[in-house]
Amino acid sequence: MMGCWGWGWGMGGGWLLMVLFWGLVLVGLVWLIRSLSSQSRGKTALEILQERYARGEIQKEEYEQRKRDISA
Repeated sequence: MMGCWGWGWGMGGGWLLMVLFWGLVLVGLVWLIRSLSSQSRGKTALEILQERYARGEIQKEEYEQRKRDISA
């Protein structure tokens, strides 16, 4: 009796649970890899220069000169 109503999925549902489990594992791994790779991207020289100018660390003339140097 327990086999019919308790854990009665047997061969019919066991493979479905296995596919679901491995699918979730795969989705988790893809998410982890994508989140780690997006964090490891460093800032470009131009982005750093723009931040320094925005914070007031360098003057406009120095900013424009360094921007030209980077672009060249």
